Amino acid sequence: MNLESLNTPAALIDVARMNRNIDRMQRRMNALGVTFRPHVKTTKCEQVVKAQVAAGARGITVSTLKEAEQFFASGTRDIVYAVGMAPAKLPQALALRRQGCDLKIVADSIACAEAIVAFGNEHQERFEVWIEIDVDGHRSGIAPDDNVLLDVGRTLADGGMHLGGVLAHAGSSYDYDTHDALVRVAEQERSGCVRAAERLRSAGLPCETVSIGSTPTALTAEHLEGVTEVRAGVYVMFDLVMHNVGVNDISEIALSVLTTVIGHQREKGWAIVDAGWMAMSRDRGTQNQKHDFGYGIVCRESGEVLDGYVMSAANQEHGIISRSGAPDHEIEQRLPIGTRLRILPNHACATGAQHPAYQAVDADGTVQTWPRFYGW
Repeated sequence: MNLESLNTPAALIDVARMNRNIDRMQRRMNALGVTFRPHVKTTKCEQVVKAQVAAGARGITVSTLKEAEQFFASGTRDIVYAVGMAPAKLPQALALRRQGCDLKIVADSIACAEAIVAFGNEHQERFEVWIEIDVDGHRSGIAPDDNVLLDVGRTLADGGMHLGGVLAHAGSSYDYDTHDALVRVAEQERSGCVRAAERLRSAGLPCETVSIGSTPTALTAEHLEGVTEVRAGVYVMFDLVMHNVGVNDISEIALSVLTTVIGHQREKGWAIVDAGWMAMSRDRGTQNQKHDFGYGIVCRESGEVLDGYVMSAANQEHGIISRSGAPDHEIEQRLPIGTRLRILPNHACATGAQHPAYQAVDADGTVQTWPRFYGW
């Protein structure tokens, strides 16, 4: 296939950009002396993960057990399920381990640890469990100096489970947009997770792995002393939120949505396209950042950015293209019906999730279909 043969809307991956993004992150992790375990929730795509592993990644991070099942079936054994373990999902985790998957699961409370211990002992399974550390109050986890950390560690170790390590995610890094602020958050993430590991070890508990990661902190950390591995995901595609954070240029965004102009509103200066929020997602992640890009930046089919044009609104299957500032009353001539455009997304993970497959575009214009995993 080639680009011209594709129906719209379609999710496109610029393979050359993707490979440069992969190489950039892997070289940085190598220079910092840590293992890199990419978070594959961004794409949930076997071909993308194969490219990450070929570049040097060791193991993967997943956000659903369905991802773990799919990637294990395609040959990946070393997997971290980086979401707090719901007791009802333990049979699904057990089935994966019994098939030979080196699956690591996560706990961040005594209740969760006790449920894992009870289920593991009932089924004679020694789960490897990592404790989630809260380094910035962003979401979940145990604060590095909280005594609950040691209680959870003892519950797991004394209960016969394998206490494998600690992990943290500095999700608050998405809230900043200067290099100095990101360096500070990266150090807060590193030092907090390392502190938790040191406390466990001082208490006589094992803590082999110290795992941290977000795309902004991975790309700005000045050193990673005490850390054994880094996890990051959206870097592989990048997006407009990450551009506003300050870690990628527009020209590095590898995911876009191909769409076609289907109508106009001349008085309003609008072009109407066949990609609405069902194609772009409802994610308005740039709305509260320094630059609001609506539902995405508009590019020509070739990928050249149309300066000043954004998808300013979206209904289910209709997108509205307009010019920032003064309306473009000549938009009918500029973008006639049938014009094909690309829209760069706010959030690559959310936009990818709207599509059953990616259309991977090589430098020579040839296109391959790369399926995407779904479900939990």
